[in-house]
Amino acid sequence: MNDHSQLNARTLPIVFPMILIFGFYVIVNGHVSPGGGFQGGAILASVFIAKYLGNPIKTLNLYKVQNIEKVLLLFLFVLMTGFVTLSIHMILHGSLIFYIILANILIGLKVACGFTIIFYRFVFYESR
Repeated sequence: MNDHSQLNARTLPIVFPMILIFGFYVIVNGHVSPGGGFQGGAILASVFIAKYLGNPIKTLNLYKVQNIEKVLLLFLFVLMTGFVTLSIHMILHGSLIFYIILANILIGLKVACGFTIIFYRFVFYESR
């Protein structure tokens, strides 16, 4: 293990919580500032990518991540269906911020799962 790998392996566990907090911050504040589900999901996926780069052991179970992504897609579909049917009522009687924040969270988690799957698939097939 060279000096850079040791530095990455020792500093990444310290930086991981900050990256996660920043990713969720971007997701939750996407309706107010630039960012949202996609950008925050990419930040969250960077945690898994950095974990692999710090210690290249292929311990992530991709099937679990794929199942989580499928469930999130189902929840996103249900949420969007409800959003479309209730949007007229909510526009007339209230705001849509709750739905927008919930949609950003679901999109962010789905993007994080998708980017993680893509990265690990490239790693697995490249090593063959």
